[in-house]
Amino acid sequence: MFLKERKEPVELLILRSLNNRMNLTANEQQQYSNIKKGYEGEVHFDSVITRLSSNILILNDLLLESNHSIFQIDSLLITQDLIIPCEIKNHEGNYYYQNENFYACTTNREITNPLHQLNRIETLLTHFLHKHGFKLPIKGYLHFIHPEFFLYQAPKNEKVIFYPQLNHFLKNIDRQLANLTKRHDQLANLLLDAHIKKSPISTRLPSYQYDNLKKGIHCNVCHSFQMTILNRKIICEQCGNLENTHAAVLRSVEELKLLFPNMKITVATIFDWCQFIVAKKVISKVLNKNYKISGFGQWAYYE
Repeated sequence: MFLKERKEPVELLILRSLNNRMNLTANEQQQYSNIKKGYEGEVHFDSVITRLSSNILILNDLLLESNHSIFQIDSLLITQDLIIPCEIKNHEGNYYYQNENFYACTTNREITNPLHQLNRIETLLTHFLHKHGFKLPIKGYLHFIHPEFFLYQAPKNEKVIFYPQLNHFLKNIDRQLANLTKRHDQLANLLLDAHIKKSPISTRLPSYQYDNLKKGIHCNVCHSFQMTILNRKIICEQCGNLENTHAAVLRSVEELKLLFPNMKITVATIFDWCQFIVAKKVISKVLNKNYKISGFGQWAYYE
C-alpha cells in the first residue's frame, strides 16, 4: 500500500520548463537529463513493486532530518519484521567496480558510490527511529533498475539488487509474514509527519530572468509553442493534442509561479506570459476561480 506517492522533483519541473523556454548549455542539458532519468527509474521501481502481494506499507521520497543531517529515502518498505530503505539508480551502460568504487567503462570516470549513500541512510534512519522508540531492524538495498546496466567485477554484496534479480527480491518479501499492527501504522505516521515538505533544491539551477524566457502556452504533450484556440480548446499544430483552454491557462499560471515564486500574479502578467493567445476575460475567469484575490483595482493580484 502506497502511503506516500512519488512526485516529480522541483528541480525537474523547473529544468523542464527552462528547457522549453531558453537555450540550456550542454552541462545544463546533461543535468536535466540526469534528474529526468533518475525520476523515471524511481517511477519504474514503483510500477514493479506494485506486484507485491504482501501487506506492506510503502513511503516514497521521504526527506528526513536526523542527528543534524538531512537525508532522502527513494522508497521505504515497512514489513512486519523489517524496515527496508531502497536506494534506486537508473544508470545505463557498462560500469566496473574497483577498490570499493564505481567507474564508467567508457570514460573511467568515478561516480558517487551509491553503497556509501545507502550506508548513510541506514545509519541516520536507525538513529532517527531509536530516538522515537522504534527498534525494528533496518536492512537497505541498492537497486540498479535499468535493464541495460552491467557492472563488471560486481561486489558479492547481498544489498545490491540488479534488474534480473528484482523479481526474486519481491518474492522474498512476499514470503515474509505480513501481519501489520497499529505499531506499524504509528511508525508510518511518524515518518510522514517528520517528512520535510519543502525540499531544498540540491541542484544548482541555470540563471534565468523573466525577460529572457520564451513566452506563450506550450503543448503539454510535445511542448511546442505552435498553439491555436478553437471553440474553448487549445490545439497543438505540431502534434494535434487538444486541451481545455482554462486548463492550459491554469497550467501556465502554475509554471510561472514555479519559476518566479515571488512574482505577483495579475491578469496583465498572465496575458503577457501566455503571449496574448488567450483573452484577458478568460484569464480573469481562471484566476478568480482558482486563486484568492488580494488588493483592489489596478493593485489587485492573485495568490
